Amino acid sequence: MHTRLSVNINKCATLRNARGGNIPDVIKAAKDCERFGAEGITVHPRPDERHIKYADVLELKDVVNTEFNIEGYPTKEFLELVQKVKPAQCTLVPDDENVITSNQGWDTLKQNKFLTEVINELHESGIRVSLFVDPIEQFIEGAKAVNADRIELYTGPYAHIFSTDKFKAIEPYVQSAKYAQSIGLLVNAGHDLSLDNLSYFKKNLPFIAEVSIGHALICDALYYGLENTIQMYLRQLK
Repeated sequence: MHTRLSVNINKCATLRNARGGNIPDVIKAAKDCERFGAEGITVHPRPDERHIKYADVLELKDVVNTEFNIEGYPTKEFLELVQKVKPAQCTLVPDDENVITSNQGWDTLKQNKFLTEVINELHESGIRVSLFVDPIEQFIEGAKAVNADRIELYTGPYAHIFSTDKFKAIEPYVQSAKYAQSIGLLVNAGHDLSLDNLSYFKKNLPFIAEVSIGHALICDALYYGLENTIQMYLRQLK
């Protein structure tokens, strides 16, 4: 199965915001990522707008020609933004407002009612919904129960363990992804995937529909250049 590479451009916005002004130009960065081979653009606006701003998301609406994926915790403001933009996909994450980066998946059992209401609202607008989850079968089953179209496996623990025990690192993801497939959910993945661990992940989960990669890819681009880096990541997925 072909796995799409969606580039998360949050870090481009972080760099821009550090100095003010418009360098680097986040909109141009998104267009360049697509031109260099990216098959999707991901953004994760947070309430404090410390990287991607809501205005950026609205501007990207008319720029992204591949697949636009908006991630975030479904606050009222976030859902209003998503409804205005109507991206191909909305990935819901359970982030605390002050968390530095996503660090856990949904408890889809405890949040059943809330997630069902949010997902139904997004479906009414024709938006595909993915839920950010840990590789735990009960939470994946819960994602199916709340009518999610996909799950995005949180791969932070995989990346953390990979360098010391790649077999232990990958095992829960293989089992969880197979289970998700068996109950009719497509599987995305994201968080700390890199040139070091992506190929092994893809080899063991060849049916992954999409990976969303930002931090590592943008860091690699400082050394290799953005175009070359995107091509390097695409090669890891073949």
